[in-house]
Amino acid sequence: MSKHSLPPLLRRKGSKAIIAAAVAATVGAGVAFSQAFADQTATSAATQTVTPPTANAKFDYQIGGAYTPPTGVKAVSRDRGASPAAGLYNICYVNAFQTQPDELDWWKSKHPDLLLKDSGGDYVIDEGWDEVLLDTSTAAKRDKLAAVVGGWIKGCADSGYQAVEPDNLDSYERSDGRLTKSNNAAFATLLAQKAHAAGLAIAQKNTTDLLSKGKTIGFDFAVAEECGRFDECGDYASTYNNRVFVIEYRSSDFDKTCSKWGSKLSVVRRNVAVSPKGSSGYVFKTC
Repeated sequence: MSKHSLPPLLRRKGSKAIIAAAVAATVGAGVAFSQAFADQTATSAATQTVTPPTANAKFDYQIGGAYTPPTGVKAVSRDRGASPAAGLYNICYVNAFQTQPDELDWWKSKHPDLLLKDSGGDYVIDEGWDEVLLDTSTAAKRDKLAAVVGGWIKGCADSGYQAVEPDNLDSYERSDGRLTKSNNAAFATLLAQKAHAAGLAIAQKNTTDLLSKGKTIGFDFAVAEECGRFDECGDYASTYNNRVFVIEYRSSDFDKTCSKWGSKLSVVRRNVAVSPKGSSGYVFKTC
């Protein structure tokens, strides 16, 4: 079991309500990122050119609300409901394996068969975030889910993002045995195909248990929360050639991670709520 199945300090979510207000107030302008589009790789003839991020680019993690990126930032991650930051390498956050709480009614209405249920017919819930797990247990359901989430991914590309980070790859750890690593790896493979077809790079979000399958799935880089805290950054770095965006939430973990990995990986410290600049508790530091 991955350490990231432990209490939800380890996984942050975007908030559409916060984002809507933040975007209205400040649309990120950003600093020019002339090196962001390096190392282009072509996939199949049916797939557009995909641009992975540059290793060790100064990074900001804004999934809790968009704001003008600090000076020197070259890459930023934002919720799919937010606009990308002009001139930067933009990563689009998508909750791909669980429902956002404010979207549950939509799922119940449009795709009730894709929500995971237990033997008693009750929804299987990630209680830390009040999110129902999506059912990746069969190929037919994975195909239906890929049509929905793939539409969101295409929307990220249409909005101007260069990459996508699908969250909750480890939902099988919260499924009471109803989902497996193989189920989620198979679904992630479909998402990687959708991303590449749209011209987006795709990140492995957390979940060291699937690192050995990351390249086979199709992941191009990683977004790793607290890998310094749990001494996992080296695993991500070796798998993805240092193309790793690291988020630490505690000062001591940030200092340790910067000391060991700050010259190779993109490391940022944010507060646990990833609050927008100007909000209470806002924290932003880079190595």
